[in-house]
Amino acid sequence: MANKKSMEFKLFAPNAKTVYLAGDFNNWNTSNMKMKKDGKGLWKIKTDLTMGNHEYKFIVDGNWWNDPACKNWVANSVGSQNCLVKV
Repeated sequence: MANKKSMEFKLFAPNAKTVYLAGDFNNWNTSNMKMKKDGKGLWKIKTDLTMGNHEYKFIVDGNWWNDPACKNWVANSVGSQNCLVKV
């Protein structure tokens, strides 16, 4: 596992019913990485990512959201932007 690193993704969305993480690391699957909400409305998930750059977004109650804490972005094929995390 030397070429992988555990990463935690977080999103503050206290009114959300469901939040998923989707990205190039799970083939943009919108339902296999369900995040867990704490008592304060912060959604979290940990996953192991390979070294390099990874694009991702959150799916909040069925809608695609960018990570407001993300500082790096890349254009995507649908005319918007994806978040970029460097591992």
